[in-house]
Amino acid sequence: MREVWVGVPTEGTEVPARVDRILEALSEHEQVEATTHDDDVLHRVHDPALVEHLRTIHAEWAAGPYDEIVGQDRVVPYVFPTPAMSQGMPVTRAAATHGRAGQFGYDTMTLVGPGTWEAARAAVDCALTAVDLVTRGADTAYALCRPPGHHVTRQGYGGSCYLNNAAVAAQAFRDAGHATVAVVDLDAHHGNGTQAIFWERDDVRYGSLHVDPAAGWFPHYFGHAHETGDGDGAGATRNLPLAEGTGDGPWLEAVRVLADLASTADALVISLGVDAAADDPESPLQVTADGYAAAGRLLGSLGLPTVAVQEGGYHLDTIGPLVAAYLAGHDGA
Repeated sequence: MREVWVGVPTEGTEVPARVDRILEALSEHEQVEATTHDDDVLHRVHDPALVEHLRTIHAEWAAGPYDEIVGQDRVVPYVFPTPAMSQGMPVTRAAATHGRAGQFGYDTMTLVGPGTWEAARAAVDCALTAVDLVTRGADTAYALCRPPGHHVTRQGYGGSCYLNNAAVAAQAFRDAGHATVAVVDLDAHHGNGTQAIFWERDDVRYGSLHVDPAAGWFPHYFGHAHETGDGDGAGATRNLPLAEGTGDGPWLEAVRVLADLASTADALVISLGVDAAADDPESPLQVTADGYAAAGRLLGSLGLPTVAVQEGGYHLDTIGPLVAAYLAGHDGA
C-alpha cells in the first residue's frame, strides 16, 4: 500500500494487517460476520455521486492507459476543482478519467486501487451490522472497520478514508428511533468528515479530542476549538485540540468533557482510533493502554446503547492490545 505525501511516494500505514492484529487480540470475543445492507443509510450520509464515483473510478482508470504510460495502477488525482479554482463558477464534469480523479478526493494520500471500493463498502456493512446488534438488544457492539472513515465528508474523501462508517452508524441509530446520538471521536486526528456531515444538525452531536491542527497536523484546516457547529447544529460540535506529547492525564480529562457532552444523548458512537498511543507512527500523542482502558470505563459508564467503530491505529505490534484495552474498560464499566 503506497500513498503520495508532499509529492513523494511513501509506504502507507493503513494496511490489511491492521485487521489481523486486532482479530488476534480479540480472539476471545464473540465474532459476528457483517451482513449486507443496501445503500439507503449510506446515501443519506454521502452524496450518491460520491458513492458512485468510488464504486466505478478504478475500473475506468484500469481501462485507460495509465498503467502502460506511467506504471500507475491506482487512481491518483492531480487537479482538484476547489473553490479557489471555480470561484463560484459552475463546474463541468471532467471528460478525462485523470481529470475526474480529483473531483471527490481532496488529497494525494488516499489512492483508489483494486479492492478499495469493496473494502470501504464492507466496512459500512460492519458499522451497520453493529447498529443492528445493539438495536436488537446488545449493550455494545464493536465494528472492525477497515479502511477508517471519519475524514470523509458528504461529498469528499481523504485521509486514508473513503466512506464515513461512524456517520453511517450515527444515522442508523437515528433511523432506529434514537432521538439524539453522540459521536465521540478518540482518534489522534480530528474527524473533519464527521463534523462536516452533522455541522448543521442538533440531533447528532460531535465531540473530538485530537492533536492540535494548529501545530501542523492533519487535517490542518479543521479541528479548532472555535468550531462549534452552525444553524440548527450551533453548539452541537465540541473540539478539544491537544498539544504534542499529551499523555494519559490531560487526554482523559478531555475524554471526561466529551463524556459529559454525550451523557444526555440516547445512543453513542465511538470513533475508536488508537493512534493517540505512544508507539504510533502517525501522531505525537503519548496515551497508554491503561489510558484507553480508562476511556472505555468513562464512556461505558454512561450506559448508552453504543457502537464503537474502528478508525486509526497504525503500530501493528500494539494496535490489537490497545483496542482490547478500550473494549475491556467499556465492557467492565
